[in-house]
Amino acid sequence: MKLSKYVAIAALGVSVVSCGKQLERKTSLETELDSVSYALGLNTASRMQADPNAKELNEDLYVQGFYDGVDSTNMLIDVNESTNIIRQYFQKMQMEQMKKREEEMKAKTEAEYKDYKKENEAYLEENKGKPNVVTTDSGLQYIVEKEGTGEAPKLTDKVKVHYHGTLPDGTVFDSSVDRGEPSEFGVNQVIKGWTEGLQLMKPGAKYKFFIPQELAYGFQGRLPKIKPYSALVFDVELLDVVPAAQPAAPANK
Repeated sequence: MKLSKYVAIAALGVSVVSCGKQLERKTSLETELDSVSYALGLNTASRMQADPNAKELNEDLYVQGFYDGVDSTNMLIDVNESTNIIRQYFQKMQMEQMKKREEEMKAKTEAEYKDYKKENEAYLEENKGKPNVVTTDSGLQYIVEKEGTGEAPKLTDKVKVHYHGTLPDGTVFDSSVDRGEPSEFGVNQVIKGWTEGLQLMKPGAKYKFFIPQELAYGFQGRLPKIKPYSALVFDVELLDVVPAAQPAAPANK
């Protein structure tokens, strides 16, 4: 729900609620303004019932805020602050709901792919003991097939690379080599395993990356070829590094 919708709830809903006053109930709507007034209240109540966050509002303070705003006296907060308070609260609620949905999805996915996850973990555990395999603190594994020269790319640089990506069983899911055209992208625009691995290389280098799912696509995968919890294997050749643009020097005064 957008902020404007919440503001509408807070501003309009209380107009049909009494605050220490006796509500005069009507049995008919006699004028156009009567119809609009009733429709606004009815519509607001309907929205509130449909939204769990709105249902949690403190009704007494909800009504008090409306009447304090009408006569502009004895306000507990500055009226200009109210919009920020509403925005921050419902943004927090939205983030919590998103996190909850993600955790539920993750639990469901892990139950479905638990055997596949174990297979990939076993593959990496065995692989790290093979000759020439280096394992970093993050869990990234790599083999240096050819060293390069010059400066390794930084996080803010762009790179030009050739690569060939497979699953542990050899299934190819992406390959600039097969397409016959190198790819260019920012070092910080790819999965974590690539971002880390590229910064170990120098132009002209050829590395083989073995990337655990935590540094790749995790429980989400990238269907249809990359299942959840897939480890990824890449042959990577760093062709060139394009340094980040340097800020212009200040003009002499």
